[in-house]
Amino acid sequence: MEMLLIELNKESETPLYEQIYQQIRNDITEGKLLVGEKLPSKRKLGEFLDVSQTTIEIAYGQLAAEGFITSKPRRGYFVQEIGELAYVQPTEAVTVAVKEENKELEIDFSPGKIDTESFPFTQWRKYAKDIIDESSQHLLLLGHPHGDVELRQEIAKYLYHSRGVDCSADQIIVGSGTEQLMPLLIRILGPQALYAIENPGYPLTHHVFFHNNREAIPITVDEEGMDVRALQRSEATVAYVTPSHQFPTGTVLSAARRTALLNWAASNADNFIIEDDYDSEFRYTGRPIPSLQGMDKAGKVIYVSTFSKSLMPSLRIAYMVLPPVLLKKYEDAFIHYSSTVPRLDQHTLARFMADGHFARHLNRMRKVYKRKLQLLTDSLEPYGPTVSFSGDEAGMHILINVHTDKDEDTLAEAALANGIRVYGLNEYRKDAKNVQPSFLIGFGGLAEDRIEWTVKRLMDAWNIQKR
Repeated sequence: MEMLLIELNKESETPLYEQIYQQIRNDITEGKLLVGEKLPSKRKLGEFLDVSQTTIEIAYGQLAAEGFITSKPRRGYFVQEIGELAYVQPTEAVTVAVKEENKELEIDFSPGKIDTESFPFTQWRKYAKDIIDESSQHLLLLGHPHGDVELRQEIAKYLYHSRGVDCSADQIIVGSGTEQLMPLLIRILGPQALYAIENPGYPLTHHVFFHNNREAIPITVDEEGMDVRALQRSEATVAYVTPSHQFPTGTVLSAARRTALLNWAASNADNFIIEDDYDSEFRYTGRPIPSLQGMDKAGKVIYVSTFSKSLMPSLRIAYMVLPPVLLKKYEDAFIHYSSTVPRLDQHTLARFMADGHFARHLNRMRKVYKRKLQLLTDSLEPYGPTVSFSGDEAGMHILINVHTDKDEDTLAEAALANGIRVYGLNEYRKDAKNVQPSFLIGFGGLAEDRIEWTVKRLMDAWNIQKR
């Protein structure tokens, strides 16, 4: 089986594992999934749905416990024989049992988590309250399809001063997440476009290309970022990169490769660069890395970013900056589209930015995350040389390398058995797997006073002693 058609409502109170469990169960009982059919691996389904493998593991575990699927060692999960299926409705006891299993996950090193305790609730509440007023009746109607100009102007000012991005508000398209904007971008780039993606790289973007029937060529990432020479040897016409803090390795695209990449884009009318600047706000050493868009003189860089890391993932506001040559194509293709972001949210954010609260919030969070990063690296140091780390100049995660004879999956399973979720680098690769176990360690959602404890718990799970 290639993939399951599962729709998740991440705003629902129903846990994600329960939604997955219920939809697979229904597909089996209704005959949409045939007896003996193999289900996607936990890793692949987790990447496809943008949820953790733990979530998939709990859902599959419940389905197996109820007899809907069976696990075959080293082969995967398969739909159980119909005669052996127990067609029962989930009982309260079952739901409680699954929730208790979910609670066993004590530590989650997810790179996508933020520090929720530091969010400026007071200021945000004030602007949200001011917006929800009878004087804002016009915001109940549809606004500009690119996003309301008030927000786009604030984004343009912010990008110019913080990232050196040179653009007007007219070039900015606001959408409800990068995964919503990317298919629109793919359409205007045309069916002839061939995409180069970083390997390892961001899995959700890989799925976007796949599900829009676009070929993506994996290009190796090393200590200087994407291998531009390999890109030049490929037939790719569009390069998707995370140059300021490569995801997931944390490397920075070197100056020489930035120049080479921009020259590659300028060498052909069909060549473009998609610059995903997902967490550039958080850099802790040296000067901020300039954006590729700000260095681009040929109008070949499409700049993409989001407020997920800088404010909150649930805000669902992202944006892209289109070069002039693509802006007209976008307007012609999507003239009848409406913005996917509620206008009340757009204006709350616009006023929050206009009054300087966004800049002040970022300054506070840089200090918060810098402290957390320092605590994390200080806690890891005593475990060297068995454990080494990199990618600690920016962002909200680092990469740790474990020098051991155990493989990545074995270490991940050992951590999970101790209530710890880690994210192996191989989960983000498109081809050959890395021999040396490496893991993304997100620190944004960790409490400062528990970081040393969480590191110790992980090292104990792996039987790694301090030197």
